[in-house]
Amino acid sequence: MPLTLAAVGEENMIQRVGGKPEVKAHLENLGFVSGGKVTVISTMGGNLIVNVKESRVAVSKEMAGKIMVRIGDSLGAHRRNLKM
Repeated sequence: MPLTLAAVGEENMIQRVGGKPEVKAHLENLGFVSGGKVTVISTMGGNLIVNVKESRVAVSKEMAGKIMVRIGDSLGAHRRNLKM
């Protein structure tokens, strides 16, 4: 799912970073790399403030849509156990 759909406070694992090569390189320089972890801190008007690589980064809605994530394994397993 795109980072724009991630819940606030939930740790996610970055699956892939899309976009044009220069956009992809910019996002990777900010710490958005496949296998990395990212947590949404807050949202405003679709734009995000996230924690990535121990830094807070502001990301536009357009850029966040190019970052594909999944719920972190430990949190996903915890949620599945709660539903049982």
